Amino acid sequence: QVQLVESGGGLVQPGGSLRLSCAASTSIDSITIMGWYRQAPGKQRELVATIVSGGTTNYADSVKGRFTISRDSAKNTVYLQMNSLKPEDTAVYSCSAHKGIFTYWGQGTQVTVSS
Repeated sequence: QVQLVESGGGLVQPGGSLRLSCAASTSIDSITIMGWYRQAPGKQRELVATIVSGGTTNYADSVKGRFTISRDSAKNTVYLQMNSLKPEDTAVYSCSAHKGIFTYWGQGTQVTVSS
């Protein structure tokens, strides 16, 4: 079993930046895919970005060029650097880990973009 703990959410003005962290309870090198998802009020959860164990990344079109996903194996942590934030980025952001046939989720962290 993998436990995931997110941090770094908060309130930021449009155009600002935040960095989210997702700390895993096990070596992330043993996890095939790690990702960030978000869910805004009244909307379905959507993929934001993923990173595979080899380092290849994938982004939703809505965040390409603004968000960057990265990983630090020494800290068993995955990051989501979010720049040029927009009000429509407001959502609960959750970290996921896909290992074997299982998918694990963190509790989520709120990101609010508002002036």
